[in-house]
Amino acid sequence: MGTQARPADGAMALAEMKEFASFPAGTQRYIRRSLDIGLDRENAMERWSRDMVEAASIRAQIRVYERLDPIRALIPDDSGLDAVEPFFTPLLIISAFDLGQDRLPGFGAYRFLYERLLGPDVRPWLPAAFCGAAALPHLHPERRRILLQSLSESAATAAGWSGRGPSFYPEWVEKVTL
Repeated sequence: MGTQARPADGAMALAEMKEFASFPAGTQRYIRRSLDIGLDRENAMERWSRDMVEAASIRAQIRVYERLDPIRALIPDDSGLDAVEPFFTPLLIISAFDLGQDRLPGFGAYRFLYERLLGPDVRPWLPAAFCGAAALPHLHPERRRILLQSLSESAATAAGWSGRGPSFYPEWVEKVTL
């Protein structure tokens, strides 16, 4: 028996598209590039590299994102502290890398990207990983302040998280000339 889309699925996909559209163009580009790398969708170097600096950034991101598969396998299914270290340390490192690229302006864009890179089970861990990475000294103090202030009280203190996976995964769109 085939699966059938429900009206709520379409509404959620539309809400995710609207959220993505609200991000600045540079953030949208970085999220699409990151998903190509993290989900092994396309040759990121061919598609996204515009110059030597960006090529170096993509190579570094590919190396850092090698940690994604182990992180996916280690997402704790409860809040027990014994399972946190092997999972959280690599998540913090990847988060620090992404925030250090200065393309994710706040928690909303970070959450949008990481829900797609790692799946819905990572949601409870995202506020802590974001705060930890945003507080690291490799970021300028003003940038740390902006990032940490972007985390709303409701996101930081949520009593529960949805287990529904994202339905919209933004991809490269070719420019159309008219």
